[in-house]
Amino acid sequence: MVAHAVPDPGKNRRVGLIAAAGALAMLGLGYASVPLYRMFCQATGYGGTTQRADAAKAAAVKVGAKMIRVRFDANVAPGMPWQFRPEQVTQDMKVGERKLATYYAHNLSGRAVTGTASFNVSPEQAGKYFNKIQCFCFTEQKLNPGQEVRMPVIYYVDPAILDDPGASNIEEITLSYTFNETPESAATATK
Repeated sequence: MVAHAVPDPGKNRRVGLIAAAGALAMLGLGYASVPLYRMFCQATGYGGTTQRADAAKAAAVKVGAKMIRVRFDANVAPGMPWQFRPEQVTQDMKVGERKLATYYAHNLSGRAVTGTASFNVSPEQAGKYFNKIQCFCFTEQKLNPGQEVRMPVIYYVDPAILDDPGASNIEEITLSYTFNETPESAATATK
């Protein structure tokens, strides 16, 4: 005759609680992954993510002698009824120098449209040295029907780029923006 072991209800409960805790931890990491990834990209410049600097930090930056060119690019997501373009194609500047660039946006529709700008720079290794002090990309932008605006970005390239063997030979950086309509704004288009 074979004896069968009787399951220990306390042991099963512990295993169940451990499994539930693991599932909750994975769910939490799933929700946290987007902000954590954003923070990682911001800290490292990964994927061409630019940095954000305040005016005090920017004022302490020493302007160097090396010249660098910044090229500007603008796009709108499919279906977004805006015209969006840079008002200058390129700007030449000294590393560390603060510059102002402007972008033009025009709402071509008969309704208010709110958009957010995603951005990056290329080459990717320049991301951790490209600092924005002020930018329209920091907040949502709402344009009323037919409204036209000029949107500024104040930026500089950190002189630390000259000490990075992988980035010190960069002569041109492209700053690219893509405007996407917010889901709330797009929902008003279908009503």
